[in-house]
Amino acid sequence: MTAALALGCYAAAVGVVAPKALVRSAWPYRAPAVAVAVWQGLALSFTIALALTTYHLVTPTWHLHNGMSGLLRFCGLTFDAPIPGTGPLGVPAVAVPASVALLPLARFGHELLRARRVRARHRGVLDMVGRRSARLRATVLDHDTPAAYCLPGRRPRIVVSAGALRLLSPAQLESVLEHERAHIAGRHHLALAATEAFARVFRWLPLAREARAQTALLLEMAADDRALRRHPRQALASALYTMAAGHAPGGGAGHAHGGALTASGPGAVVRLRRMLDARRRPHPALCGVVVTVAAGLPLLPPLLGCAPGMG
Repeated sequence: MTAALALGCYAAAVGVVAPKALVRSAWPYRAPAVAVAVWQGLALSFTIALALTTYHLVTPTWHLHNGMSGLLRFCGLTFDAPIPGTGPLGVPAVAVPASVALLPLARFGHELLRARRVRARHRGVLDMVGRRSARLRATVLDHDTPAAYCLPGRRPRIVVSAGALRLLSPAQLESVLEHERAHIAGRHHLALAATEAFARVFRWLPLAREARAQTALLLEMAADDRALRRHPRQALASALYTMAAGHAPGGGAGHAHGGALTASGPGAVVRLRRMLDARRRPHPALCGVVVTVAAGLPLLPPLLGCAPGMG
């Protein structure tokens, strides 16, 4: 029962306290790709902690030996490890925690399939109403509203409206197209699907809500950063402002339908301020440390559960 308490407290800290602290921090906007990895690590760590907590609650009477022997036996690393067969309700002890762990994974698969079907329908419509531009390597949509977005996946496609072609200069247009290519190359739709799945399973959890909102914004910033490595800051910033200002009020600027990722949102104002901010990016060594911590977060719940004397 001690392990269940420790894991439950850890899950509460990750699910409630950590997201509030991360949202209030300034560094995620300076290193958006690293921050996305942290959000993903927190979500995975919470899921593992919750699964292990339920496991200990289902088998509260199972006792561990102290020391390394108990650690190896709990983790099933010895041939004679006495893993309990059933819990107090007569069901396999692993069934409940496995369900907790597999539910987000199943939802993730559902989100991928759903988005894939929506994008397939969207491509079908574009084939009928759009025209392919070999020069831009994009599909041009005859619409006055300035817009640019991408359809990721196996057959990625970048879409730009006639309104955007009319309003943007060549330098601005190239920076916007590079932003969309960054979404495709980085497979950002997978991270969005993962946070969406996590948020739908744990919709009551602050971590789920913040991870979904922050990941969407951080991925846009990460795409901005890639575009800024090849194009002037002024070109992308002015293009973002022009496209955001070109949308009618209340028209949902920055939100493309059909599982698309669009250049003008979300958080166009926040992204614009960030682009114009001259503050230096974090040192690569610091980013490496944060990535290592994010990768290690999912390992903490098993270590807590396997700690000698925690059974």
